[in-house]
Amino acid sequence: MSEVLDAKPGTRVYPRHDQTFPVLTAAEIDRIRRFGEVKHYADGERLFETGKIGPGMFVILSGHVCVTQRDGLGHVSPVADHGPGEFSAEIAQLSGRVALVDGTAEGEVEALLIAPDRLRALLVAEADLGERIMRALILRRVNLIQGGVGGPVLIGAEQSPDMVRIMGFLTRNGWPHHRLDPRSDHDAADIVARYSPSPHELPLVVAPDGTVLRNPLEGDLARALGMNGRLSADKIYDVVIVGCGPAGLSTAVYAASEGLSVAVCDQRAFGGQAGASARIENYLGFPTGITGHALTARAFNQAQKFGADMLIPVEVKALECGRNDGTFELTLDDGAALRSRAVVIASGARYRRPGIQNLAAFEGRGVYYWASPIEARLCKDQDVVLVGGGNSAGQAAVFLSTHARRVHMVIRGGGLAASMSRYLIERIESTPNIELVFNTEIVALGGTEDGGLDTITLRSRLSGEDTPMAVRNLFLFVGADPATGWLDGCGVNRDRDGFVVTAAAADRARAIQPLETTVPGVFAVGDVRSGSVKRVGGAIGEGAQVVAALHAYLADELKPVK
Repeated sequence: MSEVLDAKPGTRVYPRHDQTFPVLTAAEIDRIRRFGEVKHYADGERLFETGKIGPGMFVILSGHVCVTQRDGLGHVSPVADHGPGEFSAEIAQLSGRVALVDGTAEGEVEALLIAPDRLRALLVAEADLGERIMRALILRRVNLIQGGVGGPVLIGAEQSPDMVRIMGFLTRNGWPHHRLDPRSDHDAADIVARYSPSPHELPLVVAPDGTVLRNPLEGDLARALGMNGRLSADKIYDVVIVGCGPAGLSTAVYAASEGLSVAVCDQRAFGGQAGASARIENYLGFPTGITGHALTARAFNQAQKFGADMLIPVEVKALECGRNDGTFELTLDDGAALRSRAVVIASGARYRRPGIQNLAAFEGRGVYYWASPIEARLCKDQDVVLVGGGNSAGQAAVFLSTHARRVHMVIRGGGLAASMSRYLIERIESTPNIELVFNTEIVALGGTEDGGLDTITLRSRLSGEDTPMAVRNLFLFVGADPATGWLDGCGVNRDRDGFVVTAAAADRARAIQPLETTVPGVFAVGDVRSGSVKRVGGAIGEGAQVVAALHAYLADELKPVK
């Protein structure tokens, strides 16, 4: 990110600086006062601290607050100096999550503290002012991500499979981080020498509090960073949504904005498969296209604005549907439980793993199921192979063609028209470094444990002839299987392929609600639903539609029994 030092010491100037750090007028501050309480801080006192739960948004009434960003190696970088009329917060303060920066009083400070729940109320009640504040909160998180100085420090080689995995996890969740290579960075080399990790313990992750994690799993990393909000064990939600792709996000935004208490669970990141899409050009309202991550990040922030509790990464292991009190209980991977009056299944589908010899041995080591900028950097000036003929495959091929020397697009059938939108076909056909290979499939992979993938074997479906090909990166977009194993034993009917059946005929005393499953109060939307249109627009539409059904079901449940 380009930046220059401002005339005021200890600040940066960013693109869109005035929108990122707006100054409120006295009249605007008066409008805000009813949402907060006045606090006083002594010189040098911390208002908020990296890695600790942020108390909310501070509107500075007098004095100055110095905001700095630091990492686990002790590196400190100035972010901003907030004076009277400015406010200190970023998007994490909408949901009471940990602060990503430090805020220290410079001299005596008087500030108006607006707690997260009151901040959300402010954004809704004061529409024009709320729009300015919301835009600033989002831009500040973007600047923290692009700054490349704060957050956890990842130490290891860029092309390491586990480095790619961890960087992808943090990037998909919009979490600031930066990488250091011990071969060229003195501090990183010192950390490696001190902890003497074995090869399988790399990369090391140094959290902002100095904790060093050895090649952590995503859940362990999230807990160390405080990524998840606090879970109230005795709270009963109106609805728990399982899955944070477009369908789940749409449900969360509409349900929370209409007053329902909402929790959303996802085991990896917001956005689902759509979040990894390089560009979506056929979604209403974006004529120039938008990346899947940008689209779903907006929805993720929007859901938090309306008060939805976003629990990521959290895996739902089981659903209990037969409780005596009429509620549902969802068992989480850490043993905790969520209770709700209704459940929306939006768990989508997992990338299908075709029956290729040695496939598992090379996953993350040359074989990938999505194409983000992280994977694209590994393909610079190389030949890559991409398997698939749907829209996701087409978008990925076009994106990779801007990084790779050549993209060999392998399709089992004899054309693309039956499975891909016309605009993508035309773009692929006009891209000189995309080669279409029809009536062909991959049958085997080769390589080494240390070096990763280096060879694939192609087989013609017409002649049966096998052809070896030297390639280091293979992308698979061959469909998906529904993520519905957690529903076993709950009575939710699924079709023969595992997708959830909705609006089926049932012997019930009341009419079945649209998008409702065979279990009253359990609904399904998006890719996980049998017969759904596998498009982002369709998923978002179903998420909006199901909220009306939720209201009807919840209203019916609250009626007294005659």
